[in-house]
Amino acid sequence: MKEDDESGESRRPQPRKGDQAPGGKPARPADPGGGILMGRPFGVPVYVAPSWFLVAALITWIFGGQLGRVLPELGAVRYAIALFFAVAFYGSVLVHELAHTVAALRFKLPVRRIQLQFFGGVSEIEKESETPGREFVLAFVGPLLSLVLSGLFYLGLLAVDPGSVPGVLLAGLMISNLIVAAFNLLPGLPLDGGRMLRAVVWKITGKPMSGTVAAAWVGRALAVAVLIGLPLLTQTGALGNANRDIGGFETVTDALLAAVLAAIIWTGAGNSLRMARLREHLPELQARVLTRRAVPVEATTPLSEALRRANEAGARALVVVDGHGDPTGVVRETAIVGVPQHRRPWVAVSGLAQDLNEGMKVPADLAGEALLDRLRASPATEYLVVEETGEIYGVLSTADVERAFVAAMARPEPH
Repeated sequence: MKEDDESGESRRPQPRKGDQAPGGKPARPADPGGGILMGRPFGVPVYVAPSWFLVAALITWIFGGQLGRVLPELGAVRYAIALFFAVAFYGSVLVHELAHTVAALRFKLPVRRIQLQFFGGVSEIEKESETPGREFVLAFVGPLLSLVLSGLFYLGLLAVDPGSVPGVLLAGLMISNLIVAAFNLLPGLPLDGGRMLRAVVWKITGKPMSGTVAAAWVGRALAVAVLIGLPLLTQTGALGNANRDIGGFETVTDALLAAVLAAIIWTGAGNSLRMARLREHLPELQARVLTRRAVPVEATTPLSEALRRANEAGARALVVVDGHGDPTGVVRETAIVGVPQHRRPWVAVSGLAQDLNEGMKVPADLAGEALLDRLRASPATEYLVVEETGEIYGVLSTADVERAFVAAMARPEPH
């Protein structure tokens, strides 16, 4: 029901949910996974998370009980009908997410996957909208489709007996889609309404960060309101349960549900702030700035001699070159550390080098998101940084990139 724009905002120009930071860690697989693959509408994989089965069982149990009161003649068959309702409801959630996906693809924003999970669905859109107008449209189409579905189910309800099985199912789907739309329109991140608020503030101020901060803090206020207000509403009968036992199981269930919803909203809002802050500092991650100066050495050069040359040149990295001066490998820093001092005159640098492939050659002018995408595509501990002419500029260590990430994330949270 919300888009994962790092969302808590779920669209990620930074390390992505499920991605690894750029250290020598596994790259994001081509298939992101996330549960059982159900299909690829519009080329986007749709997964059902294991938690969905838990909520499907819960919906089946609750809706089955309601069917038993409305249509007692159904007997045990009511649970099969209730299971159908659970599947149909999540079909509606999928339509909601597909609306986000189609809009994102229309704006040429890549969508990593759609995942149906415990509290609805998430569309993982990987890039930031370029304008506040597109951000608003991208967020609004989901609730809009839920409202349209609610209206269609209402029209279907007019054509059947409200007291029949189809009537009860259509009424349930009408109400549930209306709730999905209303909940997602609440103006706080990570909900769609929060992203709409973000777009409005972005448009007014001209600063996407200001919109994120405003919508995230409204999201946190919503989390507190849900935690306190939902149990109060159900206990006082404002949601149609005036005769329930306030001290009973239903009250505990309401409190637990409120706590889970509040935690999801609060966490999503916090993630939105963190990812927005990281996005602000992405341009600071520049290959040219983070690269260590390197000296070229031939493969047969003893490690001790190579290190002596590096110290004289004020360099902190070694690049192995062939007889023509062309780079063939990068000496790994961890491998150097692992060689005892007394062994270094007898160890050739070729035995400590990682062979170069095209993915390990990084243009010196890469920065921000483009740099991170390049590192994720070819995981390694060191990369050869080259100029446009092919000339060696130096060596980029993923440890240095990770430290730059940590420094960006450690900065005070915007208020």
